[in-house]
Amino acid sequence: MNPDRAVPGQDPHGRATGEPAAGGGARAAGGGARAAGMLLGVATVLVGLMAGLFFAFDVSVMPGLARLDDAAYVAAMDRFNAAIDGNGLFGSAFVLALLTTAAAALVSLRTGHRTIALWAGAAAVAYLAVLVITFAVNIPLNGELADATGAARSAAPVVEKFKGTWVTTNILRTLLSTLALVALVRALLLHGRATAR
Repeated sequence: MNPDRAVPGQDPHGRATGEPAAGGGARAAGGGARAAGMLLGVATVLVGLMAGLFFAFDVSVMPGLARLDDAAYVAAMDRFNAAIDGNGLFGSAFVLALLTTAAAALVSLRTGHRTIALWAGAAAVAYLAVLVITFAVNIPLNGELADATGAARSAAPVVEKFKGTWVTTNILRTLLSTLALVALVRALLLHGRATAR
């Protein structure tokens, strides 16, 4: 082999040096940055949709239901829950919001953008709390309310518990998902500045 024409990643005798070929690292970093940007964009949209849904319940659905009698309240809420639970689009968005946010944090960290990763990681933690609250509090309450359907007298304590706990935790979900959204927007802005250089 001509020593004046050594192959990148090899010494003049053709032995591997363990160093990447020129431009390989830059290409890998560029691909990772693009992937992080796409993940951040998708995560921001999905988390924004979830925050909007929770907020809509806070300001319109729950106040409207509160004006109904217990039997109508139970029947209406049960129909809302049935519609949401049976909606595959909602289920996908609900879970993918966390997965894309966590993936964006991981990819950003692997590409050396630690500040972006921290913001995305904070968003993932906040949104994970939303999922924990949903499965630990809201879904069990939905089940209790569904069991009270058609029983006006026995529904009264269930409805009162539902109004006090479900409504409060939904406000918490709204706040947490909004915090996650703000963190993702910040991460997306930082990503744009970093990749514009």
